[in-house]
Amino acid sequence: MTFPQVATDIASADAAAEAIRSLQGSPELAVDVEADAMHAFRARLCFVQLATDRELFLFDTLAPGVSAQALAGPFADPSCTKFFHAAGGDLQYLAEAGVRVRGLFDTHRAATLLGWPKVGLADLARERLQVELAKEHQQSDFSVRPLPAEVRAYIADDVRYLCEIGRQVREECRKADILEEVELDCERLCAEADARPDLSEFRPRLPRGSMSAAQYVLGMAIGTALHEMRLKWAEAANVPMGRMLSNAAIAAIAQRAPATLKDLSRLEGVRGAFTREHGEEVLGLVRQLVEASRAGTLAAPEEKKGQRDPNKKKREDALKSFRAEKAAERKVTPSVVLPNPLVEELTRLPAPSPEQIGALAYFGEKRKRLYAAELAELLARYA
Repeated sequence: MTFPQVATDIASADAAAEAIRSLQGSPELAVDVEADAMHAFRARLCFVQLATDRELFLFDTLAPGVSAQALAGPFADPSCTKFFHAAGGDLQYLAEAGVRVRGLFDTHRAATLLGWPKVGLADLARERLQVELAKEHQQSDFSVRPLPAEVRAYIADDVRYLCEIGRQVREECRKADILEEVELDCERLCAEADARPDLSEFRPRLPRGSMSAAQYVLGMAIGTALHEMRLKWAEAANVPMGRMLSNAAIAAIAQRAPATLKDLSRLEGVRGAFTREHGEEVLGLVRQLVEASRAGTLAAPEEKKGQRDPNKKKREDALKSFRAEKAAERKVTPSVVLPNPLVEELTRLPAPSPEQIGALAYFGEKRKRLYAAELAELLARYA
């Protein structure tokens, strides 16, 4: 096993072009990205780290002339395997930069489908390579320049060993006869990767079953208005909106409708500093909406309405029982048999044929051969 010993900083357009030329033709790349999501209102992509067995590059995407988009060609090449670990958030940042990934192998997803009890990158490095990775810098501010030496070493180590780890995890998937299922899941992750969602899109999560209709309408109004306010406050302070006020705190305020600063400060997730700085504004908002509720002038939130299917829940339960049974027979995790997105899609199909099931995106030839006929028969019972 060989690992790159030196990490090369890429901080100019010329250096980026030279690094990309050096990586051309590589059959495998280890990839990771870093953003300042823990430290800024609108997170920026700060680094893209790339490694082979011999070279390691740190693309500083905040440097003039260094753009993640320059990597669009190599990342779109399906003949080159890209080893990521927990790619979901990374794919969002890349998609926002106009970069789509093909040829993904996500070691976190693969280890999860293998049913391994520890699936973190540090866990895999320790167990597969006997290498200890320092993870105390995960929440660092990666936009700081110059980057502290210990943080630079941390982001380099995130890809230094990843090609070898990826090969070993892929081989374990092959031995367990789940490689096709893992690769299909990775294809789905790439295809569904969108830019990060619009911050304005938010719907409070309230326990509707334990609230009256009027309480629910009031709670939704408070939660929605509070979200708009926290965006304003967070942008002014240049901090992540969740650090200003968490979703859990918004839900607690929406359910309790506090009348005093003392009531507000006692709610889950509401920090003392927040109460001191913004408490009176929150209470003013709550009073205004409570009065509107009493006057009957609050509009109920729009609900997605569709034709009710009385058998949909039965299909979902049957599918989950089916995958648990088949997983036990194969000695694999249930998501190998049917991942949640496929369960959700099949739940919406009252009586599909085996051919229709087999043609579903990311279902795959193996699942078609093993399960399509049985699934068609199962779902027909709840048409």
